[in-house]
Amino acid sequence: MKTAAVIVAAGRGTRASDAAAGPKQYADFGGRAMLAHSMASFINHPLVDLVTVVINPLDEDRYRQISLPFGSKLRGAVAGGSSRQESVLRGLEALAGEDFDAVLIHDAARPFVSAEIIDGVIDGLATHQGAVAALALVDTLKWSKDDGAIGATVPRNNLWRAQTPQGFHYQAILEAHRQAAAADRSDFTDDASIAEWAGLTVRLTEGSARNDKVTTAEDLQIARRFIEENVIVEARTGSGFDVHRFTEGDAVLLCGVKIPHNKRLEGHSDADVGLHALTDAILGAIADGDIGQHFPPLDPQWRGVASHVFLSDAARRVGKLGGRIANVDVTIICEVPKVGPHRDAMRRSISDILQLELSRVCVKATTTERLGFTGRGEGIAAMASATVLLPAPR
Repeated sequence: MKTAAVIVAAGRGTRASDAAAGPKQYADFGGRAMLAHSMASFINHPLVDLVTVVINPLDEDRYRQISLPFGSKLRGAVAGGSSRQESVLRGLEALAGEDFDAVLIHDAARPFVSAEIIDGVIDGLATHQGAVAALALVDTLKWSKDDGAIGATVPRNNLWRAQTPQGFHYQAILEAHRQAAAADRSDFTDDASIAEWAGLTVRLTEGSARNDKVTTAEDLQIARRFIEENVIVEARTGSGFDVHRFTEGDAVLLCGVKIPHNKRLEGHSDADVGLHALTDAILGAIADGDIGQHFPPLDPQWRGVASHVFLSDAARRVGKLGGRIANVDVTIICEVPKVGPHRDAMRRSISDILQLELSRVCVKATTTERLGFTGRGEGIAAMASATVLLPAPR
């Protein structure tokens, strides 16, 4: 069954955060945004083939920063509407024509959804047109009169609290949403209620109290406390080193910046010695091999490729582990060309590739006092270090 996930993140979250702090789905949770936790749960799930996120256009810059580490499963963001219902429909329409069998719809403000909950919803679609993660009610329910007095006690038997993800056969829920929009019905509180209105059968599957929605400022504090109590962030450091010889040419590429010179660097790719060393430093920090392992130099598909591809891939690998890059440091070792005039441009280049604050990027240069192959002007060497913050269970 080909399955997509639509994560709804277009709301403003005013009850959980103020305007200055931004929407709650971008709030920091142990070094990564709440939305990134939700995205990772689906992107890392083996039965989910594609993930798309519905965002508010005002949040494009915020979203771009957190989406960089995720790989090819992540589709480009979809602009949300004026209501959750409209945003979901836009997300569903964005998947039209791609032959999906099922779709999982999830609220970004439920950052602790587990693989087991996702499994249960997908399994429910084998026998029903829809399946919803939910919790059986355990509290006694009271019905209130207008004056606040108890009017009745409501039997809680067979009553459940609906959560997300809510899964459906894709074409069926798309048509249900379209019918609701055509009927000018905008009063539905979740996607299951639209499915029920359209006559679809929806099954309840086991949710979790940990999967409750973060709605208020107090919820936000509780969720952060859960992260603090159950996950620690550990710093890991990696180093990288690379060398490329000079050959005939008219410019040298260093850290993504083209520097005029009477020679160029020779290599299978674009021979950007600085980005190669930095890529290895990041891979070293997460103990994930080296650049040659992931991009073999004998493979013709990497001939002449821009080295930012390698660096972006290393950053995505950090993101898939739930980590983030804290800072990077590159040292260029050469007699010529002079690096100083281009240092700031090189820092900006790395900052843009990694979507990392400029203050966390350092580029330096040194010589070997005319000793060795760099001193003789035969080539350029680079060394780099990177510090990565990774979550680890207590």
